[in-house]
Amino acid sequence: MEDLKTSEAWRVFRIQSELIDGIETLNELGPAVSIFGSARLSEKSDFYQDAITVAHDLSHAKFSVISGGGPGIMEAANKGAYQQGGVSVGLNIDLPKEQAPNPAQEISLSFRYFFVRKLMFVKYSIGYIVFPGGFGTLDEFFEALTLMQTNKIHKFPVILYGSSFWAGLIDWLKDQVLTSGCIDADDLYLFHIVDTPEQVLPIIQEHYEFLCKNPEPGQRFTG
Repeated sequence: MEDLKTSEAWRVFRIQSELIDGIETLNELGPAVSIFGSARLSEKSDFYQDAITVAHDLSHAKFSVISGGGPGIMEAANKGAYQQGGVSVGLNIDLPKEQAPNPAQEISLSFRYFFVRKLMFVKYSIGYIVFPGGFGTLDEFFEALTLMQTNKIHKFPVILYGSSFWAGLIDWLKDQVLTSGCIDADDLYLFHIVDTPEQVLPIIQEHYEFLCKNPEPGQRFTG
């Protein structure tokens, strides 16, 4: 007879446990912004330093900051919020080679399943800021666009940081994906592109003010 702890049924219980833990921990978080980016960019990177500034500005404006909890841009995001005295959240993932949680997390959750972790990012964020990164960062970016494009979630700001990094991807979307009819022209307006920390906060604040004036069903916070 199959051992329960190695069965598919037991996996369902583990998934359920992660969902409950995440929801109970984050449900009173209030307005929060998720910051994504490469775990491989060090303190020497301008993007790392800019991520600290962006998170600092968000925290000063009373937005909680959520990251993936690891090193690189994730650490910078948590550090900027933590140093400002804001709420710094890390949604860590258990991986074979990564990742050690960074030390700048006030609230720290650990996930075994990527899809549960991704749900927490979407459910508890009023905006995404996407710094340069690899496959994981691109995954979060495109999933957000897909969910908005298909009306599975309400539209919220998705901000790409660093036009020089993203230029090739945007050109490809326009020249190949749009031209081939695989997306609509309006889909290219589902995201913003910025180059300085000062450009980020006004976009988030404008969206938050809109939410306060136009509450969504089940919204967790009010203005």
